[in-house]
Amino acid sequence: MNTALRRGWRLLPRTIAARLYLVLFAGLLTAHALSFALLFYERYQAATSMLMSNLEQDVTVAVAILDRIPAQERADWLPRLKRRTFHYLLGPGQDGAALASDEAREFVARVGAALGPRYPVRANAVSAGPERFQIHLRLSDGEPVTVEVQPSAMPIARWLPYVLAAQLALLLVCTWGAVRLATRPLAQLARAAESLSPGGLGPRLQETGPVEVVGAAAAFNAMQDRIAQYTQERLQILASISHDLQTPITRMKLRCEAMEEGGQRDKTLDDLGEMERLVREGIAYARSAHGAAETPLRIDLDAFLQSLVYDYQDTGRAVSLGGRSGRLLVTRPNALRRILANLIDNALAYAGSAELELARDGDAVLLRVADRGPGIPEDRLEQVTQPFYRLEGSRNRDSGGTGLGLAIAQQLAPSAGARLRLRNRDGGGLEALVRLDDVAAV
Repeated sequence: MNTALRRGWRLLPRTIAARLYLVLFAGLLTAHALSFALLFYERYQAATSMLMSNLEQDVTVAVAILDRIPAQERADWLPRLKRRTFHYLLGPGQDGAALASDEAREFVARVGAALGPRYPVRANAVSAGPERFQIHLRLSDGEPVTVEVQPSAMPIARWLPYVLAAQLALLLVCTWGAVRLATRPLAQLARAAESLSPGGLGPRLQETGPVEVVGAAAAFNAMQDRIAQYTQERLQILASISHDLQTPITRMKLRCEAMEEGGQRDKTLDDLGEMERLVREGIAYARSAHGAAETPLRIDLDAFLQSLVYDYQDTGRAVSLGGRSGRLLVTRPNALRRILANLIDNALAYAGSAELELARDGDAVLLRVADRGPGIPEDRLEQVTQPFYRLEGSRNRDSGGTGLGLAIAQQLAPSAGARLRLRNRDGGGLEALVRLDDVAAV
């Protein structure tokens, strides 16, 4: 049973909107079909009752008329006495089997009771599909008269199918509106969660609509504010500690430089230099949380990247640039420069060279910073963007890494309108992909 239930659930649509469409429309369609079936059944019952009443009265009147007019005029009266479900024949009619349905027997009994003993009647079935039977009697002069009856429901009006189609269309529109009203707040919440910024700079949900939606939006906004507050406190503590450490480190370096030359002095100066770099990186990471405070500008992306690469080449670094975008970009240039500089510095530190390439991806631009270094294990590609996370081996503290370069690039990416992703290159090495969406053709 559990297996069958799981299989049934797998057959359902995967989205809430599609499931709501299915449930609501199926329920409304079933209710509509039941209403139509009950209406049709009631219509059939009413038509049957009306037929019995009309047949009883009509036959009594028609037989009285035919019995009182001359025999030669009776044939002219037959078209006038014809009805939709029964008509009159002069003659003995057809022989057939006994009546098969209770309704037919009730018809005959009521007609016989209405005509009385003066006109004894008998009846027989003529066909079963559709049902048709005849009632036989004789007039006062002995001429046989046959009443042929074919019961049927009232015909459906030609406009009724169009009305049903219009009702189904209205049901579809109402279902679509109800589902959209129910799922739109969920979609807005999902988009807000995807763009949630630890610094509290993400879009805030509008606290409008039904009470439940307002409550969820208010809770989400409060959560975003608390996250921003906790993040700001953490970064403020980090920045304060890093800043305050610079003064004692400087004093210790001055004292070491005043010492006599020797191995111990050099080692101490190296340790102090490493501490100083770590402090500077800590301050830079704390400041990266405020990258969105920079005013966005429209820049020529090709000129911007050429300037960045030429600065590296002027200092003898092996950095190359390939491709052109031909695009203008609305971004925070200092944040974007810091992202690319950190990625290039990372490639230079661990591979000795860096390749910066541009490629178009629809309306977006893809920046690719690649190297031929040792790469990163697949299970650690997400972890290396965390603060102070360092890999063992070649990518460790001995090679100058502090574990903050990629973390700063990852944290600055949203403020620059970019998305950062790391992956290993085919043939060895690492490549960082920076996707920029807010671009326009020059």
